[in-house]
Amino acid sequence: MADFDVDLFVIGAGSGGTRAARIAAGHGARVMIAEEDRIGGTCVIRGCVPKKLFVYASRFAEDFEDAAGFGWTLPQAPVFDWPTLRDAVANEVTRLSGLYRKGLEGAKVQIREERAVVEGPHQIRLAKSGEVIRARHILVATGGWPSFDPPIPGGELGISSNEIFHLQALPKRLLVVGGGYIALEFASLFARLGVAVTVLHRGDNILRGFDEDIRSRLRDALVHAGITLRLGCTIDRIEELADGTRRAHCAHGAPIDADVVLVATGRRPNTKGLGLDKAGVAMGPLGEIKVDAASASSVPSIHAVGDVTNRVNLTPVAIREGHAFADSTFGDRAWTVDHATIASAVFTTPEVGTVGLTEAQAVAAGRKVKVFESGFRPMKATISGRQERIYMKLVVDAQSDKVLGVHILGHDAGEIVQAVGIAVTMGATKADFDRTVALHPSAAEELVTMRTPRTA
Repeated sequence: MADFDVDLFVIGAGSGGTRAARIAAGHGARVMIAEEDRIGGTCVIRGCVPKKLFVYASRFAEDFEDAAGFGWTLPQAPVFDWPTLRDAVANEVTRLSGLYRKGLEGAKVQIREERAVVEGPHQIRLAKSGEVIRARHILVATGGWPSFDPPIPGGELGISSNEIFHLQALPKRLLVVGGGYIALEFASLFARLGVAVTVLHRGDNILRGFDEDIRSRLRDALVHAGITLRLGCTIDRIEELADGTRRAHCAHGAPIDADVVLVATGRRPNTKGLGLDKAGVAMGPLGEIKVDAASASSVPSIHAVGDVTNRVNLTPVAIREGHAFADSTFGDRAWTVDHATIASAVFTTPEVGTVGLTEAQAVAAGRKVKVFESGFRPMKATISGRQERIYMKLVVDAQSDKVLGVHILGHDAGEIVQAVGIAVTMGATKADFDRTVALHPSAAEELVTMRTPRTA
């Protein structure tokens, strides 16, 4: 023990790293953590938290419109002020970052605010100070980073999701490159803030990996919201015009002019320059750290959790992985994270909530399935007059009656799926859903009132 300065050195003070550090310290370990950016990581600083606040802001536009149907008259047309939102979100991010810091300090975790580089199985060097630390265990929790993949000539004229939160002014025209959840969330929220949005995606449909019925309905809803979709198209290059306009030249079709180009084509594990190769850590083709179920790398003293492993790239997963590592290594309580059934959401408007297998995944796994679905107009829309629909789908194993997947598109889909995810994780059957008394009036009651399976 005397040969080591600390029992655990954590690289990256995001959600997974800070959870591991705090739990390990709680078990009596001597812990040090290094962060070269702001404490809190992607989710808190430049990801899900500020993005969700932006989403809330964008949805007020429809709330103001809907109020008229319920008897409300606004004295004047609502006016949106971008700097007010931007700065309020930035202040909240600063507050949350401070809470993360206090949590680490309260757990007696030593904090180093500089880049850390691995120099061996038990050795870390701090790049700025030059300090060298010997650690019994090293945990890499550096997350992911936006990737312009494939590279675009003139791509430096675009911005990533890191910079979108800090725009000096609200653009009149926004081009979003990509068709995944990050691209679509920003496209959706900026469209509701009054921006003319175009989404350019090389695939033939959006949101790859999600259930096909959700994908097609969300695509139609985005078009209905005024977003221009250019599918099956790639960018050849981006140029800057004399007035500062960004012009994207496409493989086919007319070029697209925009004030801001958001490139959201994916994220990659943030391992470049960490020295992991020097330590002999096995890496995957995207730069991810290869780990086993216990988050152990090919080097026994080095573990990794979160997006840097490219397993399930979600904040709550990183938190659980970090917790499991700390309990298993320092708390004499070995456990691992089950990645099989994890609820997730896409905070577009309408919202997507999903847990379990898609219909295609279930069929590909050799399951004979029954599909139950319901599409309806929510109660609020009957008075407001908004042309809004909610869609719900259950994928059920025809032999065991087990609910394999639940997929929802509509208001509060994420909230609903978080709750129903408990039932799916426990292995609930369609009969369990059927014998659950409906809560009326609610949208979620449709989940327990669907009786007739869809016919082919």
